[in-house]
Amino acid sequence: MTGLEGLRVVELGEGVSAAWATKWLADLGADVIKVEGPDGDALRRRGPFAGKPDPERAGFFHYLNANKRGVVLDLTTVEGRRELDALVSTSDALIHNLPARRVDAWELHWERLRALRPSLVLCSITPFGLTGPRRGWRGEELTVAHAGGWGGLSPGASTESDRPPLKAFGHQADLQGGTTAAAAALAAIHRARRTGAGEHVDLSVQAVVASILEAALVYYTYPGVVATRLGRRGLNPWGIYECSDGRIFLCTVEDDQWQRLVEFMGRPEWAELPVFANFPERFRNADALDIFVQEWIAPWKVRDLFHEGQKRRICFAPVHEISELREQEHLRERGFLAELPIGERRELVPGAPYRLADPWWELRRPAPRLGEHQSEIQTELGKPTSPTPATSPTPAKREDAVAELPLEGIRVADFSWVWAGPYCALQLAHLGADVIKIESQGRPDLGRRLGVFPPDVEPGLNRSGYFNQWNQGKRSFGLDLSQPEAIDLAKRLVAECDVVVENFATGVMDRIGLGWEVLREINPRLVMASISGYGQSGPWRDYMAYGPATPPLAGLSALTGYVEGPPREVGIAIGDPAAGITAAAGICAALIAREQTGRGQHIDVSLWEATSVLTGEGWLTHALTGEAPPRMGNRDPWMAPHGCYRCEGEDAWVSIACAGEVQWQALCAVIDPALGRDERFASRAGRKGHEDELDAAISAWTVARDRWQVTEALQAVGVAAFPSVTTEDLCRDPQLAAREFFARLEHPEVGVREHAGIPWRLSEAGNGVRMPAPLLGADTDAVLRDLLGCSEIEIARLRESQVVC
Repeated sequence: MTGLEGLRVVELGEGVSAAWATKWLADLGADVIKVEGPDGDALRRRGPFAGKPDPERAGFFHYLNANKRGVVLDLTTVEGRRELDALVSTSDALIHNLPARRVDAWELHWERLRALRPSLVLCSITPFGLTGPRRGWRGEELTVAHAGGWGGLSPGASTESDRPPLKAFGHQADLQGGTTAAAAALAAIHRARRTGAGEHVDLSVQAVVASILEAALVYYTYPGVVATRLGRRGLNPWGIYECSDGRIFLCTVEDDQWQRLVEFMGRPEWAELPVFANFPERFRNADALDIFVQEWIAPWKVRDLFHEGQKRRICFAPVHEISELREQEHLRERGFLAELPIGERRELVPGAPYRLADPWWELRRPAPRLGEHQSEIQTELGKPTSPTPATSPTPAKREDAVAELPLEGIRVADFSWVWAGPYCALQLAHLGADVIKIESQGRPDLGRRLGVFPPDVEPGLNRSGYFNQWNQGKRSFGLDLSQPEAIDLAKRLVAECDVVVENFATGVMDRIGLGWEVLREINPRLVMASISGYGQSGPWRDYMAYGPATPPLAGLSALTGYVEGPPREVGIAIGDPAAGITAAAGICAALIAREQTGRGQHIDVSLWEATSVLTGEGWLTHALTGEAPPRMGNRDPWMAPHGCYRCEGEDAWVSIACAGEVQWQALCAVIDPALGRDERFASRAGRKGHEDELDAAISAWTVARDRWQVTEALQAVGVAAFPSVTTEDLCRDPQLAAREFFARLEHPEVGVREHAGIPWRLSEAGNGVRMPAPLLGADTDAVLRDLLGCSEIEIARLRESQVVC
């Protein structure tokens, strides 16, 4: 039996975000029915193709839509909408990315749909959400990445202020939005199957992007620093360096790693100079440091330096080209690569984003041909796959009734620290789980020690904005895991939990006696997620990695860069939140499966693989055409214009994307009607062929105007546009404010500070972060007393012996 067998999900819309969200469910066994209009999903025409364009053999479409069944419905007609209603009334969930105007026109509002099926989970994925003053604004991948603040941070540590902010390759905002939607929808399905209560998850991709900006947001809301792509990094050396046969990434996050690097380099005289003595000095002298490091790296071969550096626990990572990844022995040994059928071809692509102890993930069927399953699905209408449980009827909704949160009643033991693991557990807390963070006074979470402190507050372990961002809604259990008695207490806690999250170095949990094989014996229904750089298996399992190293490893950096420029970093450490939300989605799926099988699950998440699945379009382009996509800056293989244009003011930019002819003509009407009559720009192909001239014409118009003036003028006629915003802009954003995105809770030691909150809103359950991040050990006594049954005398003894704090 597969994990989500028996679950029926309807997917509606086109493009990336909804298809990616439902791919998570389809690959685990759910019956996903993809509804397309008569012309089919636009991705069928985008490609890439092997030779002549064929909408039935579009590579990226196949990557996103394998394992699904397909029907065609014309929702502009009453009959088409009736057929959709019949389909929805037999399904567990409807996931769509329709713009607000179509939701309104096709009457796909929650109140009407829940009447068709009270246990339905509706998940809408839109650029800005379905509520708020900008619900109707148009958004494309480029503009939403800038609206959420990512664009303005990329590429990191740039010295090229004359170049625009740089979009990461592909559809990274939509992919993160899709994974987040999958996690939230799965959690809501878990509740619906238990209680019969449906839910509407209204997700904003802008808010998802604003949720993953690493420390950028709290650098503004705590010390008041506005992060930017320009300038130097705080930690050095850090960056992409040239080897004799390619490029390699290096970062040193803690001082002991710098010392190991100096030893590896043979303690050169320059490394002993006072100007490189500590982090502040290396920051002030980063340019000189880079020259010396580059000189030392230049003779090395990438593979040799990578392995020799990793032997010394230094974070080196190759800057892989897409063409190299299918040959990587570590990915092959872990079974990461999968064969994707496209017509008569079978192409190697990124497979599951995690390894599962009970392997449910499988590519069972190719993506559907347009309308392929029309007749068989029509015969199934009226046959529910998982009806509302008879023992849990849905009560009549009262005006003051608030449903429980999707994961209410689920308890999580959170052994994680820094970002990837805490980000996973944060999502579970947002969904209602009781998350108990296990942490030590002797070796506190690095996030507690990072220097993101308010200027009017003395530094302290409870006062870092970094920790307080990623640990909202959790409780803190102070436990010294170096002591045997603490391990026994941890085991007793796990026996009372549904989920364990950990992201220690590979093998640490096994060595201290808390590995999967031990914990599953204690609690056979346990769902455990282990997050690490390279995974729990494979020849490189012991190698170290940080989030910034994974875009180079995964080929994302090689695909990202200005036209004819070198590979670039992508501005944020995307590997951490990508792995974290991957683990959260896997956990929510495993909780559903547990109700059918009675068994738990171990989810092995690697930052490398969780980032690699985000480059599927690059993999398919190389596989089908023989060449990797070129670095295109902010341009798009299909759309034009599609770029980031300078506006009036210092480092002020606006992103603009025209998805088709209607938007192009609307843009011309605003900028200059003569553009629309210019023969060079009369077709999409012509605009792509004369993109330099087109961008110059648009820039000449934007440069004399305010970025918001440009945005509002273009949005008024239905053209996707948005400024490249800063974190300061985000905190003043009226759309995020209207959706109550920011959490402003009273913290005992730093007072009220703004934190990124929850990127979705629920229609039935409550919204908003429930608690600020905990003080270290704030809930130790409560956990010992209420969960583990310890007496006050025993608690006092444990504190005296410093087993707990």
